[in-house]
Amino acid sequence: MNRPDYIPSLDGLRGIAALLVVLAHVGLIFPTASAHLTTMGSEAVGLFFALSGFLMAHLYGSRPVTKENVLDFLVSRFARIYPVYLAAVLLVAILSGMQNLDFVQPITGGTDFIRHVFLLGSSGVFWSIPPEIQFYLLFPILWLCLARPQRYRGMIVGFTVVVVVDGLLDLPGPGIMLLSKLPYFLFGALTGKMHSYGDNWTPSALTGIFTLFLLAAFFTYRHLVLGFSPEFWSLQSAFAAAVIVALVARQPPIAVHVLASAPMRFLGTISFSLYLFHVPIMFLVHRSFESLMPEASLIAVALVIAVGGAWFLHETIEVPSRRLLVGLWQHHRWRVTGRDIPAERIEQAILDLQETEKRLLSRAPADTAVELQEGADHDGDRGDQKRRA
Repeated sequence: MNRPDYIPSLDGLRGIAALLVVLAHVGLIFPTASAHLTTMGSEAVGLFFALSGFLMAHLYGSRPVTKENVLDFLVSRFARIYPVYLAAVLLVAILSGMQNLDFVQPITGGTDFIRHVFLLGSSGVFWSIPPEIQFYLLFPILWLCLARPQRYRGMIVGFTVVVVVDGLLDLPGPGIMLLSKLPYFLFGALTGKMHSYGDNWTPSALTGIFTLFLLAAFFTYRHLVLGFSPEFWSLQSAFAAAVIVALVARQPPIAVHVLASAPMRFLGTISFSLYLFHVPIMFLVHRSFESLMPEASLIAVALVIAVGGAWFLHETIEVPSRRLLVGLWQHHRWRVTGRDIPAERIEQAILDLQETEKRLLSRAPADTAVELQEGADHDGDRGDQKRRA
């Protein structure tokens, strides 16, 4: 990829997180798998949330907040997430309805299926998709704060209060509501906005070593530090996840050779399909070949097939559906957006209207009529903009 905003190390970080989610679910299907892997899935999902916030702020935060840009963002993110998510829901629903199959994370009944279709279900890994979509819907407001922080100080204070209250209430993490996951997105978005200000800083090899150490500690601290096992979904872990994403994004030496390597970037590319489909793929592999090989070998085969299947689904469902929806939107966008008017021009037009109203109320009618006539002759285009606003 040659895009100037593309950061290869972040693809590798996403790949590591997806792989750890897969390993965390091995124990659901293979009883002899190590229990130590099963708690790393929460850390990986938290890192996904912080990474999502970072990328949204990095890719969109400096762009003008226009109606067209906001709609482009929402369509792009919907096309990125929903079609392949719906395909995964359909597959799980089919497996759940097969008698005597006993799928490990079933969608039970028509009501549960409808809940998942409308992003209200939480079976298996699907619980993390609704808060992701909710963050996308919230992001345009955050986008305004990032683009013009002085003008939207009140909103920034509001976000800060929500984060503080979230930390004080110690809300549970897993679940379909955004609130308990919001600090991960917000801290990630803050580091994404700050990323461009670090252009003059060249990270050293020591920074790269520290980044890898922090990443390893993030996933293993609950196993290595005896007696220290706090609830993962906390402000501390959200802050740590955002710091890791920010350091990785600087692509420090040594760390970049690991995270931006071809295998890691490949896993990052297929990470979403791998995240959504690894459980049904590994489950089907286990049921098909459990009597043909030892379980240790079967686990290795299941992991390989899960990665291969994710690549196939990425190429046949995820990418084509995204291109189709975005292409349709680009073709018909003019029907929805009309003429694109930046938010700052709309706000200025409103202020001008307010100023005109003040003059109408404070001056004599004759003087006002003369002034308005002169203003109309001198600045007709501006009047047209006011009427549009």
